[in-house]
Amino acid sequence: MIELSLASLSELTCREGLACACGRRHAMPMDYLCIGAGAIQNIPDALKIMGCSRPFIVCDVNTKAAAWDFVQPVLKSAGITYTLYCFRQLQLEPDEYAVGSLILAWDEECDCVMGIGSGVINDCCKVLSHCAGVKQMIVGTAPSMDGYASNTAAMIHDHMKMSVDTGYPDAILCDIDIMKNAPLRMLQAGLGDMIAKYTAICEWRISHLVTGEYYCESIAAMIRTAVQKVTGNASGLRQRDPKAVQAVTEGLIVAGIGMSFAGVPRPAAGQEHFFSHMWDMFDLNRGLPCDLHGIHVGIGTLLTLKMYDILRRTIPCRKKAEDFTASFEDIQWQCMIRRIYGPAADEVIEKEHTQYHKNDLAAHEQRLNIILAHWQDILGIMDEELPPLNELEALMQQAGMPMSPAALGFNHQDVQDALVGSRDNRNKYLLSSLFWDLGLLYETDLN
Repeated sequence: MIELSLASLSELTCREGLACACGRRHAMPMDYLCIGAGAIQNIPDALKIMGCSRPFIVCDVNTKAAAWDFVQPVLKSAGITYTLYCFRQLQLEPDEYAVGSLILAWDEECDCVMGIGSGVINDCCKVLSHCAGVKQMIVGTAPSMDGYASNTAAMIHDHMKMSVDTGYPDAILCDIDIMKNAPLRMLQAGLGDMIAKYTAICEWRISHLVTGEYYCESIAAMIRTAVQKVTGNASGLRQRDPKAVQAVTEGLIVAGIGMSFAGVPRPAAGQEHFFSHMWDMFDLNRGLPCDLHGIHVGIGTLLTLKMYDILRRTIPCRKKAEDFTASFEDIQWQCMIRRIYGPAADEVIEKEHTQYHKNDLAAHEQRLNIILAHWQDILGIMDEELPPLNELEALMQQAGMPMSPAALGFNHQDVQDALVGSRDNRNKYLLSSLFWDLGLLYETDLN
């Protein structure tokens, strides 16, 4: 049995999968994975191993400028026929319009999808290949997010950010000669998405304790090792040191593999990501462009660490928690959701009433009993998983990253609304859920 934290990328992506101490067999089978300088030269080999010969290539004006002069000569030299679709929007969102545009442009003579880009392009190409029933390759242009190797796509539907199951990518090529020249903010975003794993793993363990959801220590250890490698090389990121860029890229790929192994985003995403989801929604509702996901997440991680510091100073009280839920009124909750969520509120309310039932008092009582009985265990998990807040602040400052919601244009109310509204975004036990269970959520101020 291979220890996942010591396994190579080729071992983690082997077709037969890996037996795990958790009792499951983890598999994230890929046809081809290459990360390194000159990786772009391997496109013909990757297509051949995939069993494909005519790609439908998707890019946008930015990723085309970044990588097409590298990709096109390789395709020409190998005699590969292709169809190229380039989004013209300077600010592309992974929404119904983007996916619809790809479906309308789809060339049925193509036998695979090749994305050239990172977050939005990667997600849209996953959905397109899933719908078309063909294989998918991504040629990365920036180490900006952890979705390259995941089996989901982060999409916007009816003003809501959601995860769509798409299946695994069949090939990933990340050429460090291209990746290191990405805009600095995209390099910073990749670091932000990786430091988020500290709080994500902590929350996953706490949710496992409180709700009994599946948890795998081997996957968690694999993610921790990747984070350590990234933070150990982060000092060179601002200077575009190839070693640092490669470390971040590999870390992001491992995080995506971890999500695929677990079958859910838990190993890589927790409360800090839900600050990002909420802020994305606020910007969309205001007609403003969304900042990079990893930039949001980096700041969300700092806010989440502040939440954990509040818990360290908290003595949980059954009466306080029960008085809070006893005073809960669904009508008032709906009014709050409509104010925070705007056009997406109806869907949030409908899902709570018909599927999630997070506000159910009997379920709250069960969770509260576990929380109170295991409070020292929860504090122990925090001590084991979380770095000091000032250490991450120093790391982000060294990389030149924005450090506060205000730096992104979000005010005090936006932070509070994101905190309170995060609990209702999806059916997932977050840190904000724990605050709600303790009767602390609506009185907590992170500013």
